[in-house]
Amino acid sequence: MKARKVNTKGVEEARRAFPALLDAAAQGGTTIITRRGVAVAAIVPASAATQVRPISLMSLAGSGKGLWGPDSAKTIARMRDEWTR
Repeated sequence: MKARKVNTKGVEEARRAFPALLDAAAQGGTTIITRRGVAVAAIVPASAATQVRPISLMSLAGSGKGLWGPDSAKTIARMRDEWTR
């Protein structure tokens, strides 16, 4: 599959060229819309927007380190006790 170029347009330019951007998306093109140089939106083919992409939970590994304090069992027990008072 050949990689397609991603176009970038400012908000006003994209507004003026909207029909052409829709035609490009129908042909498989992608356009990033920027506001003051910061990407804020994308016009992509509908098939790209509806594809289901599985998310791996492995990227979250280790993100909760220290969240429950030095002894997570005691913290959880203390939290459970709050509900029984």
